[in-house]
Amino acid sequence: MSMTDPIADMLARVRNASLIKRRDVAMPSSKLKVEIAKILKEEGFIKTYKVAEDGPRSLLTLTLKYTEANQSVISGTRRVSKPGCRIYCTKDAVPLVQDGLGVAILSTSKGLATGRKCEELGLGGEVVCYVW
Repeated sequence: MSMTDPIADMLARVRNASLIKRRDVAMPSSKLKVEIAKILKEEGFIKTYKVAEDGPRSLLTLTLKYTEANQSVISGTRRVSKPGCRIYCTKDAVPLVQDGLGVAILSTSKGLATGRKCEELGLGGEVVCYVW
């Protein structure tokens, strides 16, 4: 089975795992997914992530973060730019997610970055996804 949009798959796995209060969620790894995981950790949406080399395939495991009341820190995810329809933004039109409570992840010429970082660096790019 070929997957046309691995990033949408990653976001769906994270969303589903947080809905059933799962601590860990595993998925096939890729450079882009590891970069997204790194941003989610920096922004405080997940506790940790690790990449396990398992023969030819490597596995990315995210450890989700929950509040004291056992509520998931990630309340929603949305894939913006899809393989069939790419969405871009200029440095002046970086999207704001949930009035700044969420984070927009953009693919820029300097690699993946959050919307906030893009504004600081004066970069635009492809809007990969929103996490809030």
